[in-house]
Parts: sequence; structure tokens; C-alpha cells
Amino acid sequence: MPLIPEEPQIHESVPGPRATPAAGRTAPSPRPVPGPGPRPAPPRGAPAASARPGKPGPAAPPRVPVAAPPAQRTGSEQPAAGTPGTAAGAQLQLIPAPAGGAVDAADEAVDLLLDTGRAPGEILVLTTGEVHPWAAHELSFGETSYWAQHDAADDVFYADATAGRAAGRPVVVVAVNGGTDEATAQALPAAMARAGALLIVCGDPQTINAVLGAHA
Repeated sequence: MPLIPEEPQIHESVPGPRATPAAGRTAPSPRPVPGPGPRPAPPRGAPAASARPGKPGPAAPPRVPVAAPPAQRTGSEQPAAGTPGTAAGAQLQLIPAPAGGAVDAADEAVDLLLDTGRAPGEILVLTTGEVHPWAAHELSFGETSYWAQHDAADDVFYADATAGRAAGRPVVVVAVNGGTDEATAQALPAAMARAGALLIVCGDPQTINAVLGAHA
């Protein structure tokens, strides 16, 4: 069956660096963590985790639930988003975006995850078309140093969706930014298998529907 996103909910954000609240003003409440639940606060006195530098840009696209790919379907009704939907218990979310904007949408999703408490080392970003600019830059120094960063698991890691060496992480973000239909059809179930708690797919819903429907 095709993936049919629900009515999107727009979350506005202001581009550019955050300003420190002036004295006497109350800081706005953080946005909810997109995932299975809030993460525990760090112990008192523990240093705060360093955030990945963000880039100014438009507000993040609305997040809407997405059903499991056909390969994961069974005869029973699929659970709603926000509840365990796979054998591994990972949740599924779809961020509608054109192929040319899928990477930007994935970056916005990563920024939101970091802002709401996810550790950088818990996030894996995969691309079905051209590799992410970060991956392209790091690969220019050689695969040894590139994969050493993956193995260290202390920062967000970006890889091609077909990279079999990329290990699973609690959160996997897939940018459907091109590539063949066959590659996309194989990338989504593989990404689901890698996601321990949350799988976010950024791409054109019609394209994803067509690809999964053709390979169902």
C-alpha cells in the first residue's frame, strides 16, 4: 500500500544563531524530542554535550508519520506513528521534501534531534543519491580516517545508503536525494533494520510511494 502522510503540522523556527535570553526573560521551552521519549537529564555537574554547528536556513519541514515499507508489512493493521512499528521497535517518520531538498531536510532533522537532547553519536544519516557534503569532505582524506570516525561513534556520521559497513544507531535519518529506484527500494528496509529507536525518511512521498509500490 502507498505511504499517505497525514496533514502536516508546521513548526516555525527562526534562522540564524540563537540569542541568549535577556536578563529577566524566560527562555522558550525546548521543542519536543522527535522520538520514543525524552532522554534523561545529565548528572549535576556533568559537562554539556557539544552541539554540531548548525547553519541558518528555512524552518524544518513538517514531520508526518509514514507506514512501514511493503517488505515489512503483515496481514495485521500497521500501528500509528509514535508507537513501536517494527520488530526492533523503531518508530517511523516522514518529512516531505523534493529530491533536491532532501539533504537540507535531513540536516534540519539532525539539528532538531541535537537541540532536543540526542547525543551526536546516536545519529546516522544516509543518502540514496550523492553523498552528504560532510561525507564527501571526510572521504577526501581517505577511507581509513573516514571509517575511524564511524567506529569512534562520538559524532553524527554520514554515509551512502549502500555502505554495508555503516553500523546501526538509535536514530537513522535517510535523505532520498536521488539514485536509482532499485537503490531506494533497498535502502529503506536496510535503514529500518539499522534504526534502533527512530527512522526518519526525508523525500518526496510520491516518489517513495512509486518506488515501494513497484518493488512490493
